[in-house]
Amino acid sequence: QVQLVESGGGLVQAGGSLRLSCAASGRTLSRLAMGWFRQATGKEREFVAAINWSGSSTTYADSVKGRFTISRDGAKNTVNLQMNSLELEDTAVYLCAASPVSDSYTLVRVWEYNYWGQGTQVTVSS
Repeated sequence: QVQLVESGGGLVQAGGSLRLSCAASGRTLSRLAMGWFRQATGKEREFVAAINWSGSSTTYADSVKGRFTISRDGAKNTVNLQMNSLELEDTAVYLCAASPVSDSYTLVRVWEYNYWGQGTQVTVSS
């Protein structure tokens, strides 16, 4: 079992930056693929970014490519999402996800993840 707790959300002006963190407990992060998703009010949950278990491979949604960076720190059991050049359309609840894996691929679909955090709100204002 894995527990995930997100932090770092808040209110920021368009063009600003935020750094989200996801702290995992209950099991070592090794062999866990991790990802970030977001869900805006009235919309479906959508993929944002993913990182494989070793940190050697990352995948991003086209909408955030070049602006967001996902990273992981195995020693601290955390996964981070650095968000720069934030846009109004980035406003959403951001959720961290994790799943045990036996390969080095990133996971980009909601159904591929076994564990989810409660989410942290990110609001971008004009």
